[in-house]
Amino acid sequence: MNTTPAPAPPAGDWEELVTTALLGTDRRTPAGRAPGQDAPVALLDAAAVETVRRRAGLCPARAAQRPEPAAPDARPALPTAAARRLEMLLADRPGTGGGGRRGTSPDLMELLPQWLTAANARGFAAPVQALPALLDAARGRTDLRPAALEFAGPRALWLARLNPDWRFALRATPGGGTALPDLDAPDQVQLLWQEGLFAERVALLAAIRAQRPAAARELLVTTWATERAEDRLMFLDSLRMGLAAEDEPFLEQALADRSRNVRATAAELLSALPDSALAARMAVRASACVAVDRTREEPGLVVEAPHECDSGMERDGVVAKAPAGRGERSWWLSQLVEATPLGTWERRLGGRTPAEIVALPVADDWRSELHAAWCRAAVRQRNAEWARVLLGTPSAPEAGGPGAVSLAERAKLLSTLGGGERAEWVAGFIGVQGLSEAFQLLGVCAVPWAAPLGRAVVDALNIARDAGSYPWSFSGVMGLAERCLDPAEASRLDGLLAVPDESEDAAPGAGGYWAEAFQRLVTTLRLRAAMSEELGPVQVG
Repeated sequence: MNTTPAPAPPAGDWEELVTTALLGTDRRTPAGRAPGQDAPVALLDAAAVETVRRRAGLCPARAAQRPEPAAPDARPALPTAAARRLEMLLADRPGTGGGGRRGTSPDLMELLPQWLTAANARGFAAPVQALPALLDAARGRTDLRPAALEFAGPRALWLARLNPDWRFALRATPGGGTALPDLDAPDQVQLLWQEGLFAERVALLAAIRAQRPAAARELLVTTWATERAEDRLMFLDSLRMGLAAEDEPFLEQALADRSRNVRATAAELLSALPDSALAARMAVRASACVAVDRTREEPGLVVEAPHECDSGMERDGVVAKAPAGRGERSWWLSQLVEATPLGTWERRLGGRTPAEIVALPVADDWRSELHAAWCRAAVRQRNAEWARVLLGTPSAPEAGGPGAVSLAERAKLLSTLGGGERAEWVAGFIGVQGLSEAFQLLGVCAVPWAAPLGRAVVDALNIARDAGSYPWSFSGVMGLAERCLDPAEASRLDGLLAVPDESEDAAPGAGGYWAEAFQRLVTTLRLRAAMSEELGPVQVG
């Protein structure tokens, strides 16, 4: 073996040594060495010397500036018991060794959103030691992020700037957590509006709109003509907050925008202003299409859909091209009716009430189309009276309601009603139609469910259990009940915990499943009650 020390390679020769190793010493030899058996050893010696030289010659880097401390969080700390509960909920998330539904055990991760909502309602600050797990949980579940970031407070943004895995917190926070200027300092506001990043400008506009709607609109006007189309759309959407008649002139100008999406959004906002000129124009067009048929003994409605979509209609937001499988005339009619103030029909159709109008027969199979458009108008205009009529009675929703309107559309109509009325209507629907049809409707009911709705759900589950119904088809409703049923209902369920006798036509194993599901439901309700008690009462005022 050659023991002659290899000469130190010139500085920066590491890449040359790597290339020689990749090619092989039979094709290339280290610098200053002859080919032969000693070439591989010489290469390794040279690499060893270069490694020592690189390590010994490394200059220390300049010390990085220490990050500024996180902003203080002045909110009160969690009670000790509630902090322990939070640790349990976070430890149960997927990927931590816990998580998943296990027999009669509650699904803790599904209770975390509810716990966060309750903690935020009480104004507590997140324990600092829980922040990493909380941000990890929010990273994996977008539905969790708003409540989780509110609870985490300013420290979440501080941590997000240090860990790329948590950058979603910066994206989810208007302006990326940047401090906004004093709104009473016009120079600072103008500087940020003119030179800030897009997210900062969106946050600034939203903040001003929340406090001074007119000032926000005036600020937007100053740069509107030079903004990109996608930015104009986002800025325009901010006007939904505090939308008022004073916004109409600006929105009317936006109807002539170069961008189709901007025009459509402007038209939608104007149609939500019942006294706007656009709403009046739509009312004139729609009124020309729907009238009382006076040629018959019994009053009814006759419909004549538009024969064309002219430029004026398009300017006011009517989309000319119908979706696949949809007739053009019916498509144009539905858009006109949807954008027409509902009060128009009471004046146009002989002073009739909404109930009388909806009860009128409609000629030539236009009833479903007309009623569906009225449903969308009631939702857009938040008109509870029309929504109530279009829903019909829970006992006969198809006969007394809007024809072929889907359950999804009924759920939207319900959202315009108060919480108590909404729960009572869905409870009545469950009593007639059953739980399977009501699943979408349950999702729009306030949590915890009002007593009539809770009783209706429990009674329907009990009936399904006693009938030996296929139990797994009710798993979705069971999951909702665990999160939404009032914990006070737990005592009513004790009689359902035993395994029922199975009839011959029952699904195999149904009795055991029902008993396990009801046990999990009771355990979850009692856990929710304990969670609420640990957090304490909501402070009023």
